[in-house]
Amino acid sequence: MATKKNKFINSVGIVYREQTEKATQAAIELRNWLRERKCTVYTLPEQKLVPKTAALKSPQAWRKLGLVVVLGGDGTYLRAASHINGRKIPVIGFNMGSLGFLTNFSSDQIFPILEKTLQGEMELHPRTLLEAHIYKNQKKIKSFLALNDIVIERGSFSQLINTAIYSEKFFVSQVKADGLIIATPTGSTAYNLAAGGPLIYPDSKAIVLTPIAPHSLNSRPIIFPEDRTMSFKLEGKTRRAHFIVDGQHKIEISSETEIVIEKSKHFHWVVRSPSHNFFHLLREKLKFGDRA
Repeated sequence: MATKKNKFINSVGIVYREQTEKATQAAIELRNWLRERKCTVYTLPEQKLVPKTAALKSPQAWRKLGLVVVLGGDGTYLRAASHINGRKIPVIGFNMGSLGFLTNFSSDQIFPILEKTLQGEMELHPRTLLEAHIYKNQKKIKSFLALNDIVIERGSFSQLINTAIYSEKFFVSQVKADGLIIATPTGSTAYNLAAGGPLIYPDSKAIVLTPIAPHSLNSRPIIFPEDRTMSFKLEGKTRRAHFIVDGQHKIEISSETEIVIEKSKHFHWVVRSPSHNFFHLLREKLKFGDRA
């Protein structure tokens, strides 16, 4: 359900792809534009500070933040989402590369679109987040939020991995494959799609599980209701694998590890145009439906 954006935004954070000169220059121009509008401008962590902005460090600064602007590609956007970590801070993305599903506004739209955003003419849409908990010997050791997907994969290990899948403690199946992708509707257009998984409309209340290069032709993607808790364990001769969240966090797991995944109570908030059309985006970005 869309809600109108509050037009009184006076604190904005910037995330940019600092390896790209275009994004770096855009960040500086954006800083100047925002300061002319009396906004306090922050640079989000783990990147070079945009000159004449403040580093976003304190909880108080995070609480005041009214908007995060992403200048880059989808990887940059996911980095921003990782830092936001479930806070109710809307995000708007401008694509500085070639594809950009999450950064779906073009770089030449930055200032007109942000003007509309500050004036309350855009909309906020919630996106589902997944919450992953890692247990070792029945003790929770880590938790993560994912906007796109959670991947369990063999990585650099030579053998396929055997993964047992459970839904609400009921055994679903055991899959021998390069790995598994557990994706949100938002993430269905990313790794999930490349691995042969289905496209899912962003507002759908679903989670999709897609095997990566499975050993058996009977191992197919499965769509689950979003209110189902899922769990995963390495089985058989599989001793180690990699656990990856949105391409941002990567840790090694073992046969002693249990991964529990559920829908988070938090949402990710996307700034969208009132005229946004998902199918237009599919045709524009993926050439969806085009004939060869």
